[in-house]
Amino acid sequence: MWKIQKGYNTVNKSFRLPEELVKKIDIIAHKNNLSLNQIVIQCLNYAVNNLDKKTESNEKK
Repeated sequence: MWKIQKGYNTVNKSFRLPEELVKKIDIIAHKNNLSLNQIVIQCLNYAVNNLDKKTESNEKK
């Protein structure tokens, strides 16, 4: 299990997420004794750090 870093600056944003996805993430958070926010941050970091390079270069155009 990987842990989120503490001590970073944050910004408040609102997102609309599919209800079923939130339910699944809530279960993962609960099982790992983490907050929903911590899980979402970790998922987003993973997605950004593992983005397909072709997709990334297409978005810069």
